[in-house]
Amino acid sequence: MRSIIVTLFCLFSVTTIFGQAEIAKLKISQLTGDFYIYTTYNTYQESQVPANGMYLVTSEGVVMFDTPWDTTQFQPLLDSIKVKHNKPVLMCFATHWHSDKTAGLEYYRQQGIKTYTTVLTDELSKKNNKKRAEFLMKKDTVFNVGQYSFETYYPGQGHTEDNIIIWFKKEKILYGGCLIKGADDEDLGYLGDGNVTEYASTLKRVQKKCPNPKFIIVAHSDWKNINSLTHSLMMAEALKKKKYR
Repeated sequence: MRSIIVTLFCLFSVTTIFGQAEIAKLKISQLTGDFYIYTTYNTYQESQVPANGMYLVTSEGVVMFDTPWDTTQFQPLLDSIKVKHNKPVLMCFATHWHSDKTAGLEYYRQQGIKTYTTVLTDELSKKNNKKRAEFLMKKDTVFNVGQYSFETYYPGQGHTEDNIIIWFKKEKILYGGCLIKGADDEDLGYLGDGNVTEYASTLKRVQKKCPNPKFIIVAHSDWKNINSLTHSLMMAEALKKKKYR
């Protein structure tokens, strides 16, 4: 009897270890109230990298900000939202042209969801053979959906030429995407399509536009640390000084 118990314990332990080693393909966490953060993963430089997006549940339906990076999670995200909130996704906004933000635009358009990017993002998406949105924003735009209001804002070049942020003024929620890095990050990440010279100035414009945010959502790091914007600005200023030494 004792040997059977030991065997079962060992099997349970092995199963638990391997179960913990597997990363869930889709994670959804409540930010506050009707705001939720969803996370998918993809491989970058031989490592599994998280990609955070956000969605907002309104009285009219759900608004998504950026699409999953993992192409297998386009529909599972919609299914999860349906089960959790019993509301349809109405709109989806992509914050720049890289695939970690735009990969699902065409899929969601085919599902009847209104997809949005800026004109500049669309030009870069077309040039780089990325997925494109149905509706294009020519300037910073305020959207009112149900009981919520938010603004798309282009602060200038940084991570990419076209990166925008989303600002919820009333709730003080700043959705920064890839422009803002995590408070624990050691660098500004991939800058092959970025602008080192303008990065710091761009982040200062974000600070001015979005004073005293309660939450700052970043794309690939811990979004719970509110110091991400000031830390990103510090790294951008240091990188600019290094370039001109």
